[in-house]
Amino acid sequence: MADRYIEPDTPELRARWGNFAWTPENAEKARDIVARYPAGRQRSAVMPLLDLAQRQVGAELNTQGWLPIPVMEYVAAYLDMPIIRVVEVATFYTMYNIGPIGRFHVQVCGTTPCMLRGSDEIMAACKARGMKKGHTTEDGLWSLTEVECMGNCSSAPMVQINDDNYEDLKAERLDAVLDALAKGETPRAGTQEPGRHTVEPLGGPTTLKEMVTENHDYRGEW
Repeated sequence: MADRYIEPDTPELRARWGNFAWTPENAEKARDIVARYPAGRQRSAVMPLLDLAQRQVGAELNTQGWLPIPVMEYVAAYLDMPIIRVVEVATFYTMYNIGPIGRFHVQVCGTTPCMLRGSDEIMAACKARGMKKGHTTEDGLWSLTEVECMGNCSSAPMVQINDDNYEDLKAERLDAVLDALAKGETPRAGTQEPGRHTVEPLGGPTTLKEMVTENHDYRGEW
């Protein structure tokens, strides 16, 4: 995985994000989130609130979003908790971006199932387009991260780009996805294998075939 470093707290960063506050819509969402937790446990809302804050930053920047220190301070104050506790959460979970991110955050799984199924080829295709792990391309379009398992082992290799997963990849399939995103199009998420819907076997199931079209009751047949 690429190393993760929190973006330094600078006067420029303060000038840009020091007055961060929820939008009216997100303020309502934040209240709803905190209300899910019992009295005295409101700090448990830190994870969904960090996600909400990251998405608000992303909406302003037209990216996936990230968490500047002043934004994390805002969440800490909102939950009346020490800022270091918020920073600990943001830096531990890779779902939070702790530095500026490109328009599209390309996260390539390099764990064993994806590696055995060709993640090196996928990473090479990203690098061929000028991407570098832990960096954003000069045009601001792509940020590349190598990550650990994201749970799509049955349809490896895969990448996550912003909120969508793209699976059963080959270099040319990934190139097609990236080309579509660069054009402002919305490529189909999920498996890129023709004829495959999710992670069912190619050619259809070999057992429990009747379940394809109906909720078949097998009890009388066993």
